[in-house]
Amino acid sequence: MNFSSALIFVASYLILRFLGLPNFTGIWGAIVVGLLTGIIIGKATEYYTSQEFKPTQGISAHAKTGPATVIISGLGVGMISTVVPVLAIVVGTTCAYGFAAGSWSFSPASMPMGLYGIGIAAVGMLSTLGLTLATDAYGPIADNAGGNAEMAGLGPEVRRRTDALDSLGNTTAATGKGFAIGSAALTALALLASYVEQLKIAMLHNHQESFVLRSGETVVTAYATITQFMDYFEVNLMNPKVILGLFLGSMMAFLFCGLTINAVGRTASRMVEEVRRQFREHPGIMASTEDPDYARCVAISTAGAQREMVLPSVIAVLVPIAVGLIYGVPGTFGLLGGGLCAGFVLAVFMANSGGAWDNAKKYIEEGHHGGKGSDAHKAVVIGDTVGDPFKDTAGPSLNILIKLMTMVSIVTAGVNVAWTLF
Repeated sequence: MNFSSALIFVASYLILRFLGLPNFTGIWGAIVVGLLTGIIIGKATEYYTSQEFKPTQGISAHAKTGPATVIISGLGVGMISTVVPVLAIVVGTTCAYGFAAGSWSFSPASMPMGLYGIGIAAVGMLSTLGLTLATDAYGPIADNAGGNAEMAGLGPEVRRRTDALDSLGNTTAATGKGFAIGSAALTALALLASYVEQLKIAMLHNHQESFVLRSGETVVTAYATITQFMDYFEVNLMNPKVILGLFLGSMMAFLFCGLTINAVGRTASRMVEEVRRQFREHPGIMASTEDPDYARCVAISTAGAQREMVLPSVIAVLVPIAVGLIYGVPGTFGLLGGGLCAGFVLAVFMANSGGAWDNAKKYIEEGHHGGKGSDAHKAVVIGDTVGDPFKDTAGPSLNILIKLMTMVSIVTAGVNVAWTLF
């Protein structure tokens, strides 16, 4: 990862210089800022989820007092772990804007290039996408290798080695999720500018060649700035429609997580009942004289995943449309802003809590605090069970929610200009 980052650092400078873009050093600075922001998020994720560091070891230490303290400490670690990624995004966004705009004043004149800098910073963060995807896929591969070793009846030494690989895979998977949600945050900021551009196109399509600002100044629509559009549509925190949109956007992040976590719980319940049925009706499974019906379990998982995702998907599409029709452009901006802020922090929290719980279990299985079969191990198994839907379902889904709501809003921008209830 470090070597590829160094290559991108050099290659991006040479390419931009060859292209001869204006202020190419500033654009290159934005790319580097995005790259560094991604690295910082990755290192912070590693610290809070790897069993080599104190946060995860602390969760393991609490296991001797029962599963309740494991869950409490895991939630605490996940919440604290949001600090560094959020600060990295804040500082990175500020630097990317300033480098690309060539100004730190955040004035209306510098805004177009500043927003371009934020978008190009997201490109810089995702420039190591190949390695990020590879490390993200590493975790499930190592996990399934351990399952294969157990089913094949291989020796305990093989299982110990696959557990070590699985532990590393949990950390790399959490790092990949951090990259994904961080890039989603930067991309969503840039896409808000695309939403304004679609508003301009819709106004021109409706033959609204000009509009009047609150100051009384008449502005030609085709040449209006983002700041002037914000003034015309009254997108400011003193507008109740913006505040209402912020509440709705924040609620969407929690609603989406709740729906996906409950979906995992319902499908898991059906899976457990099926496993119990097979054990009850086919006692030869436990004696290894009869094979389980794996296909039935796979069918439950597949059908459950498809069926349970219908409602969250419909809500993610319909809510931006409804908010735009009711509260117009100010409400839509609030919705997207609330969803972005709450979704980013919530996704980091869930991914890191889940990873920390999983590796706390691995840490005890290595022989610490009583090892496998101890009361401490039983406690962290419960924590890991809670953490799986956190890190594998709800957390990653927020990345999709943020982008989907933004894209739906962009597509329906013309409707917001033509008609709203309020």
